[in-house]
Amino acid sequence: MYTDHTHEWFDPPALWCRARRPFDEDYPVVCMDETSVQCVKEVRPGLPGKPSQVARYDVEYERNGVAHLIQFSAPFIGWRRIDVADNHTALQWAQGVRTLVEKDFANAKRITLVMDNLNTHTGTSLYKAFEPQVARALLNKLAFVYTPKHGSWLNMAECEFSVLSRQCFDRRIPDMETVRNEVNAWTVARNQAAVTVDRRFTTEDARIKLKRLYPALSC
Repeated sequence: MYTDHTHEWFDPPALWCRARRPFDEDYPVVCMDETSVQCVKEVRPGLPGKPSQVARYDVEYERNGVAHLIQFSAPFIGWRRIDVADNHTALQWAQGVRTLVEKDFANAKRITLVMDNLNTHTGTSLYKAFEPQVARALLNKLAFVYTPKHGSWLNMAECEFSVLSRQCFDRRIPDMETVRNEVNAWTVARNQAAVTVDRRFTTEDARIKLKRLYPALSC
């Protein structure tokens, strides 16, 4: 595992040690993930439901753009924030990170940010988006933890997106404004309920099941 002041390349037991330790408001663990939602408009009015018959819709539809979702969630305290945008850029990610550091967890000393190893998820994006002194101040309060290739399921933000998809996006969503309204309402309700994640995959499990991720040491 390689570490410096702001980055930590993925080490499964290290990540689960963080997950299992008591929550410390000075050193919160936040998971970050991104996804897209295809906006789809109906081209013909649907037929309303009747007794013993569900509502029916025509198979034809009209594509109406794509909504990009960026999520930041602290799974052990039941908090999440999802930003909805019309693009997927490094600048969008950088702005989300700045909000996380300066507003969501402004009093934290260091935020552990778990995310996949996308090329935009680096300090470079912060320097592209902000003045050098701002970017450096943000990096000083962040510790990046990257999940391995094909291991994005280790990021608990994916669980949140799975719930969001089942509860809000199991139908055609016509436009980005509807996506934003649905996401905001869902986020407020879930935050008020303080829904947390019960992670049962232990450090010991990680050492066994993810053994292939470690380099083989020769005598």
